[in-house]
Amino acid sequence: MAFYEENPQSVTKADVIVGIPTFNEAGNIAQTTEQVDRGLSEYFPGMECVIINCDNHSTDGTREAFFAAAGKVPRIYLSSPPEERGKGVNLRNFFTKSKQLSPKALITVEADVRNIAAHWIRDLGMPIIKGAGYVCPLYVRHKYEATLTSSFLYPLLRCLYGRRVRQPNVGDFGFSPKMLDIFLEAPFVNEHIGNYGIDIWMTNIALASRVPIVQAFMGAPKVHRLKDPDEHLRTLFREVLSTIFELMKVYKSFWEQVKWSKPTALSGTDLYEVETPLPVEIDAAKLHRQFLAGFDRYYGLWEKVYGPTIVPKLQEIRSMGLQHFAFPTQTWATIMFDSAAAYQRMDQAARNEMLDALLPLHLGKVLSFVKKTERMSLQQAEDYVETECAIFEENKPYIVKVWD
Repeated sequence: MAFYEENPQSVTKADVIVGIPTFNEAGNIAQTTEQVDRGLSEYFPGMECVIINCDNHSTDGTREAFFAAAGKVPRIYLSSPPEERGKGVNLRNFFTKSKQLSPKALITVEADVRNIAAHWIRDLGMPIIKGAGYVCPLYVRHKYEATLTSSFLYPLLRCLYGRRVRQPNVGDFGFSPKMLDIFLEAPFVNEHIGNYGIDIWMTNIALASRVPIVQAFMGAPKVHRLKDPDEHLRTLFREVLSTIFELMKVYKSFWEQVKWSKPTALSGTDLYEVETPLPVEIDAAKLHRQFLAGFDRYYGLWEKVYGPTIVPKLQEIRSMGLQHFAFPTQTWATIMFDSAAAYQRMDQAARNEMLDALLPLHLGKVLSFVKKTERMSLQQAEDYVETECAIFEENKPYIVKVWD
């Protein structure tokens, strides 16, 4: 449970609940809260609503800014203890509090989004009111944005669980009371779910729970406040991928029976003019250097994990040079499958080392994607991603074979 709760309007029941997880977001929480308030007021009239700021004991005035933001929808503030940090900690407190309010629909949105709009609340919440179990937004993205998702999150989850959810780790979701119960009962398989792993944990569990899933087309990019994209990459990569690998063990009896994927329902495609995504610059030479550096540091481990079939392919890729660089998708799929299987046999220290060793290979795959799609349109690049996903699915029998 939360360490501290403030419920000035004594809310005991709510039909629609929006949670905003934060840590030191005083500069952003007011704008987010105002847009959430507008969305609830405009699109859910006649329903009892509440906004919950689930916080990590912020010391910058986040709580005060949350309550001071303009709007009329009732608010609740929750805080974790000072020593507990992470979005996953916040959302666990949100799940527990929301259960007490007997909701019909739940939504979570991130606090640091610069362009959040009131209609996002409708887009994430209305499909739940109409019977969906889980809603993932579909933001407009540049072809080189969210390369973790294009490289392995989307292909791997689609291959394993048989549903095409293009942006499974995007950070904003809608979900039903049924999913709330499932989240409260589901295993928190590792400590990473308290931090970066929580988003993919939620989507992974929704995929394995067979609830109706909807992708809500948002019509626009999602613009965060400026961050260094490299600063947290290693931690993000390790925590997200380890969460998927841990859940593969939990849901093995489910995914080993899945043969092919099916499309996921779309909502909102007729509501918006599509905005142009923001440009994303890629330093191909830097990616190449990081890939090559992996050989100096991790080659011995790659030999142990990937064996005599893959390691010669990696040497071949290394020899190509930047101009002709290419990383075959079938090789990448085999590496991901071998990594997932090897993860299950390792202790925690060995797992962390293997995930760190996998990162330069991921960066090599990103470089290959950039080289392949640099002259493609956004749609052509998206079609190429779909082709790569099909290769993962075609090779699905391999992971079933090597798992045991």
